[in-house]
Amino acid sequence: MDSGEAPRREAREAWQAIERFLKASREPFLQEAGEDNLPLRGDNHVIEWQGSRLVLQAWDQKRNLVRRITAVGAERPGRLDVITEKFGKRPGTLTFFDAGRPANQFLGKRAVRLAFREHFRRFLRRRFTDWKLSELTTEQDLEHSLSPSYARAFLKKGQRGLAAIGCSAESNADGLLTFGLIWLDYLRQRERKLTIEGLLLYLPAGVERNTCLRLRWLNPRSAAFEVSVFSEQGADDCVDLRDYGNTDTHMEPCLSAEAVCPPDLTELARLISGIRDVTTLASKNGELSFRIRGLEFARIAGGRLQFGIETKQIGTASNLREIERLVFEVARLRSRQACDRSNPFYSREPEAWLESQVRTHMEELEPSLLPNPVYGQVPAFAAGNRGVIDMLGVDRQGRLAVLEIKAEQDIHLPVQALDYWIRVKWHLDRGEFSGQGYFPGIRLSAEAPRMLLIAPALQFHPATESILRYFSREIEIQRLGLGPDWRGTPKVVFRAFGAQRPG
Repeated sequence: MDSGEAPRREAREAWQAIERFLKASREPFLQEAGEDNLPLRGDNHVIEWQGSRLVLQAWDQKRNLVRRITAVGAERPGRLDVITEKFGKRPGTLTFFDAGRPANQFLGKRAVRLAFREHFRRFLRRRFTDWKLSELTTEQDLEHSLSPSYARAFLKKGQRGLAAIGCSAESNADGLLTFGLIWLDYLRQRERKLTIEGLLLYLPAGVERNTCLRLRWLNPRSAAFEVSVFSEQGADDCVDLRDYGNTDTHMEPCLSAEAVCPPDLTELARLISGIRDVTTLASKNGELSFRIRGLEFARIAGGRLQFGIETKQIGTASNLREIERLVFEVARLRSRQACDRSNPFYSREPEAWLESQVRTHMEELEPSLLPNPVYGQVPAFAAGNRGVIDMLGVDRQGRLAVLEIKAEQDIHLPVQALDYWIRVKWHLDRGEFSGQGYFPGIRLSAEAPRMLLIAPALQFHPATESILRYFSREIEIQRLGLGPDWRGTPKVVFRAFGAQRPG
């Protein structure tokens, strides 16, 4: 047999395997370690013989990939690995995968992470030419609460160290600081013989504002913090945190329900409020929300009453009996004594239920706070679904208090609370609360607001203390851990200040 026949036969088999894969795939992609995934369309790739060599060429707007294909590596439904020969006859592997298959979603995400890791590596080597890049990874570390969504790096220079973390364009930039602080703290615990000086955060240009605003309220004595951003064209730039002083926040005037509620609905509102288990909250825009243990079942807004849980309908005084029956049924199911705790009324909106308990038992939980007034999210800002309840109260000395409520474990709780605190302080410094009608009759202190994090004791994430360790000392932080029976009578089982561990 011709000595060249066996390689040609293996290459032909690889070509046939690629054709089978492309014919069966809905969303074919090409993947090579350390590079971005490349979608395969009918007009952006060619497979052809060049003499005795089988050559694949594929391209997009950013790059042109040329590889000699020598054999099939592995073939399975929705995925094909082929052996390649790079320049200098170096062996490699190309993976074809069908992104239309749910089982391959992980492949796409992993490839994006690996490609960004290499991009991050190149940046660090340019930026820190005389430092040693000792560690660079995107692997998950559940034990130390380190996410695979971000690339983490550790740089060394003599007895000095530096933590770095990078966020790709596909990852959530708002989570970067949380995991960056955890990474910094972890390295400081692990590398006891080195001085880990600070944290570098690397993220796409245009999404860095929240991170920069937060960094201005970290303690500069605890660590040095630096932000660099990158553009789609690959340019890198170190940002000046002093350029990020303005917040994306606004405050609406606080209107009374009496000024907004139509006269014909005032009596109906009073009757609904008098039904057993109903609590009534007046929002800052004068709307009335009627709730059962935090779950809204009716609202007066826009000059009309709407009621219902899933489907809303317009209500009048003639619907009062129907509303009473709805309240009775929801209260029965959404109760600490509920027989079926898997029913959706019991499990729905746990933060809202916890909020209602905090409002009802404010003085027992934190005697220094006034039970009224307590407002919902004021001020408002564009942050999507935050997953926490923002409340704003005031203590007996007139000092504002930011309350963040979370019924289930959330690693981002401290940083989310910082977001709200920053915006409250922004408006306080400008004297806007009293001017907009909030806290009538109360002389507000100019002192920085307090911050209270409230959650069931076992639902505070273990990384909470590590994160709070880096907050500015100007922020007075208190954590209230509630007992497991918070749906009944909430009791504080631990009270911790700052980064203090519960006793």
